[in-house]
Amino acid sequence: MQYQYDIPSSFWGLFRSVNRDTYIEALLCISEEYEYNNYFLSREVCLQVLGDLYAKQRITLEKEELESDLDVLETPANRILNWLVKTQWLKKLEDYNTMTTNIVIPDYSAVFIDAFDRLVNEQLEDTEVYIQNVYATLFSFRNDSKANVSMLKTALVNTRKLNKALQDMLHNMDKFFGKLLDSKYYGDVLSEHLEGYVEEVVKKKYHILKTSDNFYIYKNDIKQCLKEIREDEAMIDSFETLDLIERGFDDIEQRIANMDKEHSKYIRATVTRLNYLLSDERDMQGLVAQLLTAIGDEKKGEKHLNAISEKMNCSTVEVLSENSLYTRRRRKNFVSEMEPDEKMPELSREDVLRMNKLHHRYSKKQIEEFIRGHMTEGLLRMEELAVDDDETFEKLILAYDYSIRRESKFKTMPGDAKVIDNGKYSYPGFVFVATGKNEASTSEEPAEE
Repeated sequence: MQYQYDIPSSFWGLFRSVNRDTYIEALLCISEEYEYNNYFLSREVCLQVLGDLYAKQRITLEKEELESDLDVLETPANRILNWLVKTQWLKKLEDYNTMTTNIVIPDYSAVFIDAFDRLVNEQLEDTEVYIQNVYATLFSFRNDSKANVSMLKTALVNTRKLNKALQDMLHNMDKFFGKLLDSKYYGDVLSEHLEGYVEEVVKKKYHILKTSDNFYIYKNDIKQCLKEIREDEAMIDSFETLDLIERGFDDIEQRIANMDKEHSKYIRATVTRLNYLLSDERDMQGLVAQLLTAIGDEKKGEKHLNAISEKMNCSTVEVLSENSLYTRRRRKNFVSEMEPDEKMPELSREDVLRMNKLHHRYSKKQIEEFIRGHMTEGLLRMEELAVDDDETFEKLILAYDYSIRRESKFKTMPGDAKVIDNGKYSYPGFVFVATGKNEASTSEEPAEE
C-alpha cells in the first residue's frame, strides 16, 4: 500500500504500547499548545507543558522495548517526550543560530492526532459544517467573478463528506439495538434510552436533522443555485461535477429518510422491550420467550432441553388435537395470475333493469291514468285496490313517489288502515286525492322510482 506520507515503522509502536493512553494524552496536550504558538515549540516548552500536565495527576509508565535502563530513570515528562521523538511521532529540529532544539509535529502525525481529538473531545457536528460549506462555496462561485471551477470540486467534496457522516450515523444505530437486548432490567433499558440514545443521538444528531438542520434550510437555495449555474453556457465543462453534487443531495435525502425509519424502529423496539420486562413474569408470551432463550443457550441449552422434555406431558387434551401443527400454504399459480382479466360485456338498458329487479318503466301520464282509473268518487283507497301482481305494486310505489312532488296532481292522506298486508305485498293504507291542478298538460317523461 502506498501512503501519501512516508511513515516510519516505529510509528506504529504506539498502538501496541502498554502506555498507549498516556502517550495519546501527551500528544493532545502538545498539539493544543502547538496551535497557539507563533513558531516552533522548544524542547523546554514541551517539557514544561507535560510537567504541568502530570503534576496534577500521578501516572505509572511501563518500560518500553526502545527504552534503556537510563531512560527509565528520567522524569515522566522526559521519558514521554523522548519516546515520542524516538518513534517519530514528534521530530526535533536543531536551530544552531539560537542553540535551541525545537519540536514539530509531522504531517502524518497531525492526521492521527486529529483523529484522537475527535475520539476524545466533542466536535461540531459534521452534518452542520458540511452543508454550510456547500452553500457558501456555491453561492461564492455563482456571484464572485474571481471564482474558478475548483470551488465546485470543493462543494462536491463537502457533499460527499456529509453523505459519509450521515451513513456513519445510520450504521451506528446497530449498537443501540444491541444494548436493548443486553439490558435485563426495566431500569437499565430506560436509563440506556434516556442517557444513551436520547443524549447521544436525538439531541446531538437526529434532533439537528429534524429541527435546526441546515440541510433543509439551505436545500432549496442550493438547488436553485445549481440550476442557475447550469443555465450558464460558459459552465458546460462543469456539468459533470454539477450532476455529482445533485446526485449527492438526492442521496442525502434518502439517508435522512432511512434515519427516520431506523429511529421509528428503535422507538418501537424500546417500548416493546419495556413492556416485555414489565410483564415477563405474568404474561404467557414472556414466559415462552424466557423458555426459548434458556433452550437457545450455547452452554446449558441441551441440559435445559432435556430437563424440559422430562417434565412435559404430551397426553393432555390441550396438546393432542386433530389439527395439524403446521398448515402447508397453498402455492400461488404465477402463470394464472399473469393472465389478463376477463372483460365484462357492456350491459344494456334491459340488463340494468333486470339486475335492479325492475322490468318496466312508466311515464308520468301512465301513473296518472293508473290513479284515475282506480278512483271512486274522486278517491283511491288502498283497501279497495287489488294489488296482486308485481306490475300493480310497482305502479303503486311510483304513484306514491309522484304524489309527494310539488307539481303532482294528486296527494295522499291517511286512510282507515295504517298498513295493508294481503299476504303477498305489504303497503301503507293511505288515500289518493286529486289536488285540482291543471290537468291539461301531461308528460311522457318516465316517473322516477
